[in-house]
Amino acid sequence: MSDAGQIVVWLFLAVIGLFVVVTLAKSIRIVPQQQAYVIERLGRYKKTLGAGLNFLVPFVDAVRAKVDLRERVVSFPPQPVITSDNLVVSIDTVLYYQVTNPTDATYSIENYLQGVEQLTVTTLRNVVGSLDLEKALTSRDDINRVLRGVLDEATGKWGLKVTRVEIKAIEPPPSIRDSMEKQMRAERDRRAAILNAEGVKQSQILSAEGEQQAAVLRAQGERQARVLQADGQAKAIKQVFEAIHAAKPDEKLLAYQYLQTLPQIANSPSNKIWIIPAELTRALESFSGALGNFGGAGGGEDKPAESDETADNDSGDSERAIEASAVPMASTGLLKPPATADPVHPAPAPAAAAEEGERK
Repeated sequence: MSDAGQIVVWLFLAVIGLFVVVTLAKSIRIVPQQQAYVIERLGRYKKTLGAGLNFLVPFVDAVRAKVDLRERVVSFPPQPVITSDNLVVSIDTVLYYQVTNPTDATYSIENYLQGVEQLTVTTLRNVVGSLDLEKALTSRDDINRVLRGVLDEATGKWGLKVTRVEIKAIEPPPSIRDSMEKQMRAERDRRAAILNAEGVKQSQILSAEGEQQAAVLRAQGERQARVLQADGQAKAIKQVFEAIHAAKPDEKLLAYQYLQTLPQIANSPSNKIWIIPAELTRALESFSGALGNFGGAGGGEDKPAESDETADNDSGDSERAIEASAVPMASTGLLKPPATADPVHPAPAPAAAAEEGERK
């Protein structure tokens, strides 16, 4: 065989090998996971290939579309919407959808993504157009629910399922935003003023209640202290009284106690005028009489009885004069009784002292 014949043979084998490779490439399709291939045979829909290894008829079957079956997210540009109170707001929406039927998504609509976008815009304008601005700003959940229901119903024939619709932002005009900011600032100032007033009110109420309780407790403490002090003084007086009566003091001892008490009465700043009780003079006379008897016994001279009677009459007259002068002065308030007295040796009552003197 000549060299030209060998070249023709080699070219023929190369063409056959290339044809085999192309045929194998056309007949074998490997579909990735979560994707679907729509196959047409001679221009007509034949089948939909799932994930894995698939075989086709070469040069007869062709891949019409490759459809992604995963859930997809698309964000639409801001759309101007007029509310019921004639305010133009800009609304951004986010759509979550998933292709459930690749055949319908391929043949029922040319561009299902564009169709979903236009349907979302028109539905959003219908829903928001029936609401005022404040209602639209506070009713996002209601708007999302209405949009999802309308889109899910309309896109079902396209082989799509709208899983979620979210309003990303609602932007009112700049002038309306300024007015809203002023309104919110005034509302916050009002709430702050109310809270401040409530705090001051509660603080004053608590302070008043605390002062009231403190005054009540202070009064109770003073009352208990006075009661205890009075009980203590009563017990002390009772013990002193019992001790004095148990000791049975005579007039000389009482006169001596009076003499010890007189400097204390004189030193008291509240007593400007003080008197000498009649009992003291009587005790002093007895004391002086005893001393006189003692002196008479030592000198050996006896006084007549008339002189003793005269001295008794004079002392009685002096006592009655002192008592008569002390009674009107005490009744007019010029004379005051001693402010302090000896709790250990209290002075006996005038009537009791007189009776005791008469008995003696």
